Amino acid sequence: MAMPQDVKTHPDFPVPETMKAWVLGEPGELDLVDKPVPAPSKAEVLVRIDAVAICATDLEIIHHGPPAQIEGGLPFNKNFTPGHEYMGTVVALGPGVDEYAIGDRVTVEIHAGCGQCKRCREGMYTSCHNYGKNYGEVDKGHRANGFTTDGGFCEYQVNNINTLVHVADTMSDEEATLVVTAGTAMYGLTELGGLVAGESVVVSGPGPIGLLGAAVAKALGAHPVILTGTRDNRLEIGKRLGADHVVNVRKEDPVEAVRRLTDGQGVDYVVECSGAPNAVNEAARMLNRGGKLCLAAFPSDAVPVDVAYLVRNNIYVFGIRGEGKSATHRAEAFMRQKRFDASLIHTHTFQMEDLKEALRYAKDRVDDAIKVVVRNRSAESQRVAAE
Repeated sequence: MAMPQDVKTHPDFPVPETMKAWVLGEPGELDLVDKPVPAPSKAEVLVRIDAVAICATDLEIIHHGPPAQIEGGLPFNKNFTPGHEYMGTVVALGPGVDEYAIGDRVTVEIHAGCGQCKRCREGMYTSCHNYGKNYGEVDKGHRANGFTTDGGFCEYQVNNINTLVHVADTMSDEEATLVVTAGTAMYGLTELGGLVAGESVVVSGPGPIGLLGAAVAKALGAHPVILTGTRDNRLEIGKRLGADHVVNVRKEDPVEAVRRLTDGQGVDYVVECSGAPNAVNEAARMLNRGGKLCLAAFPSDAVPVDVAYLVRNNIYVFGIRGEGKSATHRAEAFMRQKRFDASLIHTHTFQMEDLKEALRYAKDRVDDAIKVVVRNRSAESQRVAAE
């Protein structure tokens, strides 16, 4: 189907009628199929997906379903395309869109809230009260690409203009896919207060969000920034990203180490990115009284928490979902200014047709994979032709 007449296109960026897209069938089953290229509506653009990073949440969705919600239920056998950490080029504009131009390079946030509910009006669109209510006869305007609507393991995708972030031409496609990851870390620090210059911060768990959490905290002026984890090589990357101290929790008690590094005082903030069973209790004991704890990881099982300790010590606990309050724009600004080198966490690149192998690398941490990026050959050939 050709683009509707009220959709703007440009001959330099031809849009095909169909595209290759990975579709989720049974749990863990992905097939590469032909899908119609979607058409952007009001306040939407069509993005040619140039590169997409694999997130641990993608693996959870592909194998177990949650937190994706398609037609009010699990995403299996519903012609659903997962993937959410992507960047690309704007190739078509929906009716009335003038905020972006065809040819713009953008990275894409996940959530476009409904814009109507209480949380969206507060800027908390990742906590939209109408999450998933955009199917069948219920259309509340919400979409979360790769969660409640089709995502980025394909060649083209429709995105609300509120989810787009311009990326600098000096930033590679692979680095641009990491802006959302940095945005999640930025959102966590925003919810903890935002003004962390001179404050002490622990980031636990040197996965992608944890590593960039240390980088963002340092770029915001935090001191000291302490990164804890189990892998020395990842902790070393954390040092290169700005961590002042690293602690291998397999070699020493992390609470004792943090207390030692802060002259017994504990830290002002902890950003918990590991999801480990005892992480919340350990994080609480790293904090000084009145400190703040941000939970950015999804534990696989329910975990016991010493609530009495939290109450006695006046500890504030925040949970975050995604990258709300325009944190991604601020993260991109840091990356544009080269305040830290996010590309240090990009370890592997595959082509889109090799997605299954890319997912295996990410899931099994083959060659100690941290961030695995998948590229579209079609985007590369179009870029060469344009040049």
